[in-house]
Amino acid sequence: MISRIDLRGDALPEGPALRDLLPRADFDVQAALEKVRPICEAVHHRGDAALIDFAEKFDGVRLETVRVPARALTDALAGLDPAVRAALEESIRRARLVHRAQRRTTHTTQVVPGGSVTEKWVPVERVGLYAPGGRSVYPSSVVMNVVPAQEAGVESIALASPAQAEFGGLPHPTILAACALLGVDEVYAAGGATAVAMFAYGTESCPPANMVTGPGNIWVAAAKRYFTGKIGIDAEAGPTEIAILADAGADPAHVAADLISQAEHDPLAAAVLVTDSVELADAVDKELEPQVAASKHIDDRIVPALQGKQSAIVLVDGIEEGLRVVDAYGAEHLEIQTADAAAVADRVKNAGAIFIGPWAPVSLGDYAAGSNHVLPTGGCACHSSGLSVQSFLRGIHIVDYTREALAEVAHHVVTLAEAEDLPAHGAAIKARFGWKVPESK
Repeated sequence: MISRIDLRGDALPEGPALRDLLPRADFDVQAALEKVRPICEAVHHRGDAALIDFAEKFDGVRLETVRVPARALTDALAGLDPAVRAALEESIRRARLVHRAQRRTTHTTQVVPGGSVTEKWVPVERVGLYAPGGRSVYPSSVVMNVVPAQEAGVESIALASPAQAEFGGLPHPTILAACALLGVDEVYAAGGATAVAMFAYGTESCPPANMVTGPGNIWVAAAKRYFTGKIGIDAEAGPTEIAILADAGADPAHVAADLISQAEHDPLAAAVLVTDSVELADAVDKELEPQVAASKHIDDRIVPALQGKQSAIVLVDGIEEGLRVVDAYGAEHLEIQTADAAAVADRVKNAGAIFIGPWAPVSLGDYAAGSNHVLPTGGCACHSSGLSVQSFLRGIHIVDYTREALAEVAHHVVTLAEAEDLPAHGAAIKARFGWKVPESK
């Protein structure tokens, strides 16, 4: 059901050559960019009318208005299954605990007597958050986007999710209920690239945002790339990934279940096991068949994902080599199911989130660990982080120097300005001292 890549012996190269051997989904954002360009520009020029037309074209429903009425939010919360409400409330509570601890405070460094630099942290003024609504409904993504924005102090928060014909053109009621639980009352029935364009340009009903965050499909990723430089973005999220580094002591039933849990997201989802145990690999292979058969989304998601080029069991000589592989892969989600799992996890350099041992599966992080599940994909964990309070904050340096403090360093500033052939920079210093640079003390 899942292919194997044997990197034992001399087959384990270094650097980019190793990355090229590892499984990865085809995800051509650049090609999709040309297809979303006219969609984005239609929203730019036609506003809400374009959003309504695209909802009819892509979602099969003709909207009367793009903004979700307040009554729909309260009705959705009132109709929410009590067990789902309790689970969402606990997810929100745990996420707040973790994200509140990420807040940053103003800090002043006294560089010299009379000279200081203060770094203050200012939240983005307005953000547009996206919650997908295609193959599945993701109220958990509402939680993961809204909580860090709120904890950062963002004053204006809007959320978009695709219109659903089944619900009269509104986003899924569980999405709306999650918004209501979080106190988000500005919600729009807009999906994919149209939602990103709505937030970037603004329309009659939706003011423009400074930043857009949230997971989505390739069209969302392409629209984010299109607007990079105009608005802030979190990341160009690709298909979800799980990598599991496991040794012979891992439970094959757990490993198989965790691979399947990511495969059920999407036919492009990646499920990768890295192990030094052929016996474990064989046992996982054996476990996959009955567990897949007992699953729900078999033919449209799980089997295509497990059999796709993006999924594989990777055989290595030992955990040391396995660490090299998972660092080269840079997984969105990385499980460590080895002896001394915490110590092994501590040595990982590249991962969106790390899950230690048999009792911290990725599913826990998706919903109720308190961590954030909006994470870098496609190997981007080697340079990017997951969504956090910091994502919504801007650090501003405030420079405060007295005359005496400037005089002390003036000759260095002038020297560096002249070394860079920018004499006017030095002149801006000299002008403050009668055009004569003070002598250093």
